[in-house]
Amino acid sequence: MAVTGTANLAAPTPPSLCRLFPNPRYLPTHTLKPRPISASLSSIDIRSPNWTPGSWKSKKAQQLPEYPDPVELESVLKTLESFPPMVFAGEARNLEERLADAAVGKAFLLQGGDCAESFKEFGGTNIRDTFRVLLQMGIVLTFGAQLPVIKVGRMAGQFAKPRSDPFEVKDGVKLPSYRGDNINSDDFDEKSRTPDPQRLIRAYLQSVGTLNLLRAFATGGYAAMQRVSQWNLDFVQHSEQGDRYTELAQRVDEALGFMAAAGLTTDHPIMNTIEFWTSHECLHLLYEQALTRQDSTTGLYYDCSAHMLWVGERTRQLDGAHVEFLRGISNPLGIKVSDKMDPKELVKLCEILNPCNKPGRLTIITRMGADNMRIKLPHLIRAVRQAGLIVTWVSDPMHGNTIKAPCGLKTRSFDSIRSELRAFFDVHDQEGSHPGGVHLEMTGQNVTECIGGSKTVTFDDLNSRYHTHCDPRLNASQSLELAFAIAERLRRKRMRSLGALHKG
Repeated sequence: MAVTGTANLAAPTPPSLCRLFPNPRYLPTHTLKPRPISASLSSIDIRSPNWTPGSWKSKKAQQLPEYPDPVELESVLKTLESFPPMVFAGEARNLEERLADAAVGKAFLLQGGDCAESFKEFGGTNIRDTFRVLLQMGIVLTFGAQLPVIKVGRMAGQFAKPRSDPFEVKDGVKLPSYRGDNINSDDFDEKSRTPDPQRLIRAYLQSVGTLNLLRAFATGGYAAMQRVSQWNLDFVQHSEQGDRYTELAQRVDEALGFMAAAGLTTDHPIMNTIEFWTSHECLHLLYEQALTRQDSTTGLYYDCSAHMLWVGERTRQLDGAHVEFLRGISNPLGIKVSDKMDPKELVKLCEILNPCNKPGRLTIITRMGADNMRIKLPHLIRAVRQAGLIVTWVSDPMHGNTIKAPCGLKTRSFDSIRSELRAFFDVHDQEGSHPGGVHLEMTGQNVTECIGGSKTVTFDDLNSRYHTHCDPRLNASQSLELAFAIAERLRRKRMRSLGALHKG
């Protein structure tokens, strides 16, 4: 996670010119060869027209809390504006470059972490364990796919959650819904449920602490490749997935021994550090605006609360406040897409958020359920391709598979999650497009929130270790099992490509 905010990169070309002169590396195969780009175009400034960090306020905003004391809120926002940025523009640009590779099948995105971070569970052990599982999954995917794996956490800022109903009723008492620890508390009383702006400052400080520890893990030796055998969590070690990982780690150790003998020693930076980025849903626009900064090297605006942000299913209206805010920041962006998305609307949304059609700028995160995936996704892929748009396609197999258990708790079936991923890969095989990554709600804790998996979690097990503040998460064993399944699918895809190449 290198600090690269001082890189002096030229600003991209204006929308009208970008479409005329796309980058040939990322052109769909059916498009015409572009005309050569004039060298003089690289110096043209293309900041979004009629946009400021606060221009979203002229649009209709969904999912924003109502604070009882606007004076206190304004004071908190001014304090946040005075705080230093959490991430740097150059880091976000580096992530965008990696995601551009995923768009053309030259890398794979692994994005995962909590459904919603909480104040109660904040601590070094939880951060370390989730980071460690992501490292393990990254090794499994890298080994199987023989591709770079882009590791992005739903961490250091994933607090706010959209709600389908602004109010909740219990025993005849009606109170505001819980919207995440940065807004209110999940305790069911009037004081706890009243939005408190001071929680935004606490969320910022917790995010800074989380990010600081993640940076230390990523660059301080914990993520060193020679430690691959030590990443197994205690409760995973004596399990089928733990055994599979141990076997894989031994093969990695053997490969490291070979590379050391060939001259690439473990002292090389690539062996001791990893790149790790953070992301969250762009939901609380007042908070996001307060942490938006203008990059001194390019003049572009970046939301410095995270490297990557995404717009959710409930807030992606074309004329809405969230889309207005996101179109003006230069971070890589995600778009959550369900089976309700119309292909023409998706194209329009992509054109608003990425008018220059810049590779790596947009990641489309599909969340549909397996059956809907097979029906709906092909139409979206075709519409995007026909429009000549460059996007990274990613599967979120979690949100389309939430059910209510007999005990009343929300849960997700591991088999349904795996089925949706299988459908995602099948559709991309069918359409000749690239499955660019996976987006998971998971944790390094030994929770029992999703049913199924090789260490079978049943409905009866849910109450034993159900800790989530929002939606059910995969535990470490289930996450690893899913990583092995994805790695095998990517390996088969790679072998088919090699076979076709040899026949050619």
